[in-house]
Parts: sequence; structure tokens; C-alpha cells
Amino acid sequence: MKKLYGIGTGPGDKELLTIKAVKKIQGASVVFAPSNKDKNIALDSVEEYIQYKKVILLDFPMGKVTEKDYINAAKIIYTEIPEGEYGVYLTIGDPMIYSTFIYIMEKLDKNKIQVEIIPGIPSFLLGAAQSKIPLTVKGDKFLLMDEFQENMLDNIDTLCILKTMKDKEKILDVLEN
Repeated sequence: MKKLYGIGTGPGDKELLTIKAVKKIQGASVVFAPSNKDKNIALDSVEEYIQYKKVILLDFPMGKVTEKDYINAAKIIYTEIPEGEYGVYLTIGDPMIYSTFIYIMEKLDKNKIQVEIIPGIPSFLLGAAQSKIPLTVKGDKFLLMDEFQENMLDNIDTLCILKTMKDKEKILDVLEN
């Protein structure tokens, strides 16, 4: 049976990759990653482990992704992984936090391909570590979201907002006031 590992490459620092992630990347028959217009952080952080690997970039038009795109990606993945071998799908951060991989995984036929997840360090954990500010302590309420909603600010102690660069100024204005 074929197998696919969804691998979180973390926040882009190759020293923050897990040992398990590196081993699975090194042993993979094929490497999949979303295509990016500019820099591909997921690929760049593992480049020394994929030098001679077959790499397939999957296109997901930013802000315009449809269910058909995920179905197509799942078909490509299934077709490209040789029978009895495995491939890896690289994603920044963690595959189970606001990741394209989640939607691809849902489209794969579980009777034909096994899926395993190897977590990565999400950017908000790196931020907490670098700032030495705890995200939450016992009794605190922690909220992670990908869309800013001002009404969600009541009754929480810590808020992490991912994937909101287009709303950055609005978010900063609300939080500062």
C-alpha cells in the first residue's frame, strides 16, 4: 500500500525540524509541497535532505482554492507515489493547523493510501519562545484563529491570529486601543 506523510517543517528554521521529519523526508520516493509565488519556506528549510528527490509542486491559487483543487492534488499524490513506497507532503508550521494538507488528506482514499502526520513547530510557538512570553498558564483562556473577529476578544487572556497579513493594520489598531 502507498503511504503519505504530512510533515510540518516548522517556522522555516531547519534546526527546528524534528528528527522523525528529517528521516521520513530522506527516505521518501517523492516530495510534494504547495507552489509559492516567491520563497517556498517549507522546501527551503529541507533543501539539504531533498537534493536528489523528485519534487512536485502543487498549485493552490491563493484565496481562490476550490474543492476541485484539493481533489486534483490528491489524485496527483496518489498517482505519483509508487506502490509499496511513500511520499511526503511538506507544509510550514504544523500540518494540522490551518494547513492545505488537511483538505488534501480528506480527499485521499483511505483504502488505497495510508496517511500519517509528523507535527511541526507552529510560528506562534516560536514567537512565544523568542519573546519569552508564555502563551498561556493554568486558568487562562487561549484562542487561536485565522480571521480577526473583534467580538472574540472578550473573556480571553491570549490571542494568536495566523494568516491575517491583509488585515494587519486593522488588527493592530484594535489591539492598541
